[in-house]
Amino acid sequence: MSALILTCLAAAQQAAPTPSPAPAPAAPPTAAPVYAAMTTSKGTIYLELDAAKAPISVENFVTYVKDGFYSGTIFHRAIKGFMIQGGGHATDMRLKPTRNPIKNEWNNGLKNARGTISMARTNKPDSATSQFFINTVDNAMLDQPRGGAAYAVFGKVVRGMDVVDAIADTPTGIHGALADVPKTQVVIEKVEILPGPPAADAPTLKPGAAAAAPSQTAPNTPATPAPKAP
Repeated sequence: MSALILTCLAAAQQAAPTPSPAPAPAAPPTAAPVYAAMTTSKGTIYLELDAAKAPISVENFVTYVKDGFYSGTIFHRAIKGFMIQGGGHATDMRLKPTRNPIKNEWNNGLKNARGTISMARTNKPDSATSQFFINTVDNAMLDQPRGGAAYAVFGKVVRGMDVVDAIADTPTGIHGALADVPKTQVVIEKVEILPGPPAADAPTLKPGAAAAAPSQTAPNTPATPAPKAP
């Protein structure tokens, strides 16, 4: 009888299915990029915003876009060979009231390379609100932390760098306490969130929008004033 019981147990163990290994945990979802079209008096700039690496900055920018905040603001600072800055001043040069400042996401792996868009701020690391700048050259110095932080990149231009370059080429002067102000205003007419990437033939530079004469010599030393919001 004992032999029979042992034989039955052995047969049951052989027939039992081998348990499957536990499935690997699913990778956390990656936020999809956000696309935006910035229509200016020079033409349209198309942006891809990196919501995965700069979620706070992208959400902040998108909120201002959806509020219509940028319509009627200007690029108030343009330095050929450096960057163009806007998103804070109205056409009468007054600063528009903004939301609260956001956390600086400078250490997200994105670099201030040509065509990237970054948050402008004061000397305080976490002081960015609505203003942004677009790099017209590789600005590695803006990736170096000073005063505790560098400048947070949150996206890039995917079409319309000819518009960015045209804005940077605009002759500039001094307006009150502000330097490098385009003598002919460059107005942000509207910014819209797009359902996806822009078409390969999406319109960019408006006819006759290129600058007739170059602006001042480009700064090329670390002493160049960094993009900032007053």
